Amino acid sequence: MTPEPPISDPQRREHPDPHEGTTPVPKALLMAVALLVAFCIAYIAASDIETPAAWGDGRHAADLGGVSATIAGTVDGAAVFASRCAACHQAQGQGLPGVFPPLAGSEWVKGKDSTTAAIVLHGVTGPLSVMGQTYNGAMPAFGELLSDAEIAAVLTHVRTHWGNQAAAVTAETVALARAAHRGRTAPFGSQDLPPLE
Repeated sequence: MTPEPPISDPQRREHPDPHEGTTPVPKALLMAVALLVAFCIAYIAASDIETPAAWGDGRHAADLGGVSATIAGTVDGAAVFASRCAACHQAQGQGLPGVFPPLAGSEWVKGKDSTTAAIVLHGVTGPLSVMGQTYNGAMPAFGELLSDAEIAAVLTHVRTHWGNQAAAVTAETVALARAAHRGRTAPFGSQDLPPLE
């Protein structure tokens, strides 16, 4: 058995290594954390989901939905397109071949503004010919999700980008299309779409 090395004077002056012992966290701190968690649970459980929006941070539903507005107060059609349409029609309006029709160069986009407004308001289902190719899908209705100004802005964006050169769409045009098809509860089919011209 080898003898233990002698302990030097500097080693004798050192304090022993600290240990946590049986209570590593103070009980008062544990109680404070437990009370905070209990308060948070009670607060969330007692919250009213119908709290008036005026009590919040002042943002509107359009702000939360990704729709930005300019200082002048007009709706940003590009932002509406990015949040509502680009997933299917793609960022540059080229669509997905055989699945979602293109908007770039589409006769439906460049056609009568009230027809394009009616399509966005109520959607389309079933076979539809776009630029000589038939698409058999469904476009959702946005009449309940977007205001007349938002629909006008997104249609104006689509009708003036990617080589499209059609006239801007006004909120009044969308309002007239909404009124003209007020009783409609189902999407348009290829047979009952309003005329392009």
